[in-house]
Amino acid sequence: MTGVDIVYDKIHLGHDPKWSGRLGPAEGSGLLVCVACVVEMIESEDIASVRKSFALSGISGVLKCSPGALRELLSQDHRVSVRFTASLLGMLHTVGDQATLEKVDQVLVQLLLELQSELSYRFVLEEIHKQLNDQLNMKSFLPTFTFLGNLVEAVPNVAQSLVTQYVPLLEQLCSALLYPDEALKASVLHVWLKLFGTAGGSAAQSLPPAIRDRVCVLLLQTLANAGSNQLINTCVDLLWLLLQIQEAVSVLMSSPGDLIPCHENQNLRTNNERNLSQNQEQQSPDQSPLPLILKKLLMSGDETLQATSAKCIAAVLVHSPSQCSTPFIKADVPEFLFDRLAGSSSSGLLWPAYSCLLLLTDNPLFFSQCHSVYGIESLVRSLNEALLLTNLDVPIQGLLLLTEILERQPPSERLFPGASGFAAVAEAVSAGVSFSCLKVATQAASAASALFRLNHQSRPVLYGKIEGLIEAITKRFPELPLPSHPHRGISRNLTRSGKDSQASRAEGFLLQALICFQAACRLAGECASEPVLKENTFTAPSKQSQSQDSLESLCKCLLHCCDSAWIPTVIKMSREAPHTQILQHFYSILSFQFILVPSLMPVFTNKLASSGFFRLPLEHKGLLCAGNRHQRLNASFCGFLQKLSMFLLFQSDPAASSCQSDFEEVENLLLHNLPSLCCRLSDWPSLLRDSPGLQLSEYKGPRATQYCMVILLHLTMQHGDRLLPDQTVFSSVVWLLHSVQAQGDCAPPRFVLRSALFLLAATQDKIPNLDGAPLSCISKALSSQSFSSLYIHHPALLHFIYRYPDLVEKFGSLVLELWLTKQTRHADAEQSMETGEQRESGAEEDKEPDTETRELLTLIEKHPAVLLTLLDMVCSREPPLAGRALGVLEVLLRAQRDFESDLCFSLRPAVLQALQRHSVESMGNGLSQGHAAQVNSLPLLLKLLCVMETSDPPSSSSDSSKMDGVHFKLLYHVSNLAGRLKPSDTESLLPALNFLYCCLSLSPAHCTDRAVSVLLSNSGLMDQLQTVLSSSSSSLFAPSACPPSALLCCSHLLLSSLVTLQHVHSSQVQKSISWSLDEAVQRLLVQKRNTDNLSLVSLLRLLQALLDADLEPEVVSLTSGPSLVGPRPLGVEDGSLYPLGTRGAQCLSTALSGLLLQKHELLLRASVNCLGSLLGFLQRRSPSTAKFVVCQQWNRFLVYCLLSSGESYRLHPVVHKLITILLKHGSSAAVLWEPDLLRVMEAVEWRGVKELSEEATQSLRLLLTQTLRSVLQPPLTEEQKQRVKSVIKSLALHTPPNLPSKVLRVGGVSICLSDFTVKSEVFQ
Repeated sequence: MTGVDIVYDKIHLGHDPKWSGRLGPAEGSGLLVCVACVVEMIESEDIASVRKSFALSGISGVLKCSPGALRELLSQDHRVSVRFTASLLGMLHTVGDQATLEKVDQVLVQLLLELQSELSYRFVLEEIHKQLNDQLNMKSFLPTFTFLGNLVEAVPNVAQSLVTQYVPLLEQLCSALLYPDEALKASVLHVWLKLFGTAGGSAAQSLPPAIRDRVCVLLLQTLANAGSNQLINTCVDLLWLLLQIQEAVSVLMSSPGDLIPCHENQNLRTNNERNLSQNQEQQSPDQSPLPLILKKLLMSGDETLQATSAKCIAAVLVHSPSQCSTPFIKADVPEFLFDRLAGSSSSGLLWPAYSCLLLLTDNPLFFSQCHSVYGIESLVRSLNEALLLTNLDVPIQGLLLLTEILERQPPSERLFPGASGFAAVAEAVSAGVSFSCLKVATQAASAASALFRLNHQSRPVLYGKIEGLIEAITKRFPELPLPSHPHRGISRNLTRSGKDSQASRAEGFLLQALICFQAACRLAGECASEPVLKENTFTAPSKQSQSQDSLESLCKCLLHCCDSAWIPTVIKMSREAPHTQILQHFYSILSFQFILVPSLMPVFTNKLASSGFFRLPLEHKGLLCAGNRHQRLNASFCGFLQKLSMFLLFQSDPAASSCQSDFEEVENLLLHNLPSLCCRLSDWPSLLRDSPGLQLSEYKGPRATQYCMVILLHLTMQHGDRLLPDQTVFSSVVWLLHSVQAQGDCAPPRFVLRSALFLLAATQDKIPNLDGAPLSCISKALSSQSFSSLYIHHPALLHFIYRYPDLVEKFGSLVLELWLTKQTRHADAEQSMETGEQRESGAEEDKEPDTETRELLTLIEKHPAVLLTLLDMVCSREPPLAGRALGVLEVLLRAQRDFESDLCFSLRPAVLQALQRHSVESMGNGLSQGHAAQVNSLPLLLKLLCVMETSDPPSSSSDSSKMDGVHFKLLYHVSNLAGRLKPSDTESLLPALNFLYCCLSLSPAHCTDRAVSVLLSNSGLMDQLQTVLSSSSSSLFAPSACPPSALLCCSHLLLSSLVTLQHVHSSQVQKSISWSLDEAVQRLLVQKRNTDNLSLVSLLRLLQALLDADLEPEVVSLTSGPSLVGPRPLGVEDGSLYPLGTRGAQCLSTALSGLLLQKHELLLRASVNCLGSLLGFLQRRSPSTAKFVVCQQWNRFLVYCLLSSGESYRLHPVVHKLITILLKHGSSAAVLWEPDLLRVMEAVEWRGVKELSEEATQSLRLLLTQTLRSVLQPPLTEEQKQRVKSVIKSLALHTPPNLPSKVLRVGGVSICLSDFTVKSEVFQ
């Protein structure tokens, strides 16, 4: 050979030049190739193998670089190409060098591909068949079989010819598998592998069944005894291809184990394989060996083999899961599959293992032999690993397997006997739900649905884990893409398919999430029905107090998630195109909420109803369920609407729940008619106006459907959702009532009439007044039932009844009573709470009236006759109703709206008549012994009089006629009634005395002479006051005998007014009242901590009046004691001050100083006024004593404390008067310019005089004036005097508005604030 040319120089010269040529790329000179030289070199035994290999490499290069060149040389004579091919085939038997063999194999395949001759293919196959027939050494055929496999792979036509025309050769290939050499078997199996895998398996379809079956049997035998990795891998690859053929699967699974010998000394790679071989020998003959073989592969240490084994198992099961799964289960294959899951994180193994187990779950034997219980832990562990993989199909398949196990697991075999197993599964599923891919999350939600079955719950039930799963699903909702709106334009259409795909995945996730949520709601309901699960009896004591892991917490979580996330999400997803399955599960979930957390249902149902959750399902019913379509969806709609309607009906009138039959009738009506109500809302008016014929069933038929529609219209309108226009609803209801009466049908049921009445009332605003016929129809319908059973607590009903005189005549009083009665039920609790608050705060502030009272006030403005109806209720109805009517009148009187006539003027005659009746009855039968209604109405009438007196505007009557006419008669009758009342009847006595006090205090002094005379001449009244005051005196020793503080306060205030006005008018006194001054001073000095502020204030007011009368009033006979005046005979000072005495004056002064530090507004005013009256009394009787009292060091401390209490006290009239009193009476040591008066000056200069009230302005002006008159220590400088005068000048120019005197209500007592105005005129 020369250079790189493929020429053998020794023999080349003897060859014909036609067999030579330069072959190679066109751009180069190429190689000189002589085919004859190559053939002779191959055939010669004298040429070294290296030379032959070199020549073959050259031929291979030519075949690659110059396709067709060699074919042209060989095409000159077919015999040369055959000889060349035969020579190469011969080398497969003669060459021992592996590299050379591989080169021969390569050149042969390339040559045959180059020739593309069917004759060449046949020659090769026939030559191989001939060689096999010559029964040469079988081991030497290993290269031949390898070449044949490569040829079949390279030339698919050879495979087809082989299986159709060379069956004997195929039989010889089968026989070769019986040779014990594993390398030979591997090469033969390589041929079969290429035969079955070439051209998509088309050749395998033409293979004779007998040959195929024999291959299956021999393959099992070979695989069962294979020891080398090469043979095992080749067997497994061929097995995988055979398992794609149904017939082959049958043969493989039906081959008996006795045909496949197993050698005890077989070399296995693991100890597990040795054990399996021993077990395999013990199998019964009729058992298929394939499951055991595949199980052995699962036990191998090669993960690739494990994965291929799992794929083979799956391939077997796919063809016939019912027949083939049992042998695998009995061979414990599931157990080993689960073990492989636990120890692998490879997607190549996890996916086929999941697929195998998924197919095996179809067989009940899988569960009965507890494979699921054994493998659930391994499955969960593998799921955690699968969720970390990039191949998303793996976690999806794993979650699908978990779902199937959870769904198919028999209830008798518990998967999670302990809490840890359930917790692990819940955490894995939660991780799947939170996975970024929606497909994985969807499958995880499906697994959660199965996990929420009752038989899967551990003991104790892990409600917290269930709650966490629900929250994890809920957190995915914000990520869901909204449904796409229709777009126009080419650019947007390009991305539509991607958006549609996203929307489809989101829709799928939402559907599965709803199924999961429904399963959680069902589980919560089932747990609630079982006490053991509800209480979680098996919970550890340390955890029982943790409310977050309780059924109640789970139910609240479900409701919260439903309200905050699920409802908005479903509404958004269903807005464009409603999804029937989504809506079906959604409304089923809403129905579940009614039984989970009953305590929260009122708020939830009201929110649903006010958010359009009547309209929405009704519209969906008309759109999706018409024509008897989607029956399950329709049933879900109806179930939700029925529950919502029944709950709202019960909630709107809980008191009517005693009439259970009504609710049952409504429930039956909705149950039978909601399914058929599948029309659009626009069709409702025509349905309501239909005139149905005879109705055979009470709950079925057109008329019943109309009644059902009326109830739904009522409930929707009651919660702010109007399904139809108001005019349409009003006219339709009137027509329906008329139609029922015209056809002579039975009157509509009570609950239908209630709804109809509400609809008429709620839609009346834009309707003109009805004429006779429709109004008569409505009146007749309402008269067919008890009106109280038709009543609905709604303002529109009040205005509807009072809009028509005919209805007012029949139902006006009833509707007012019902309105007040219904309101009273929830007002009682509020009243009790307010009473406690008022006791703490002291004063009763005028609160804004509630909505219901405001509606009544509006009604009274339109219809003043309602006033008399309310007054009649006060006089003749039971206390709760009468009290509520009184409350409305009180609010009305205090509001003083601009009515056409004065309310008090309108009410007084009616109240007077009522009092006259009481007076006559009390004269005849004795008070408090008549009928209960009469007794109970007197306190209310007297309270009403008090309100009328305190609310009577100044313009309502002139001052000259204040005590004339009806007003004076009322005073007269009330005083007589008060005198005849029993002292124990404080309920009536308190408002009576309070009314008399208000009459005296609120009337000008020049108009009260007649009133004072009438009261002083009423001995019964004076005795009553004496009794109350005497009881108060005895209470110092026996507190239980003390009258109520409010009654004692009224007595003090009334007596103080009588003392003052008697002194003014010099009225004749027929009977005086005995009162102990000693006990009064002791109460202020010693018992003030045990006395409420109201009693202290009234006591000080009485003392002030007595001191102003120099303690010598004709109305009161004062008694003294040794604690005030000392022992007898009295000294000069005690005598001049009798009955107070010097000691009494000092004690009273000390007590008043202490009360001034209490900083209670009324107490401050009463104390400073009483102190002023005391010093005035002392100045008139004993100036030295007055000087001594004001010069006490205590007064300096008192002034300092008050001025140090803040700016508000520095400008307070009480402080101004206190300082003025001290300065006037010469106590220059108690008041200093600096810091006392300077603080007051700075406060008024900083705020300005414009913000001061009239009372503060006057008291400050008097203080500053007194400051200039008094001699201070040290005296004022000229600059200080000018500063004071400047402020006095500013005060003189300031004219604050003169506000009318107010009445303060404290503890049920009306106190006239004019009695506690800081008195200043005495010191001017």
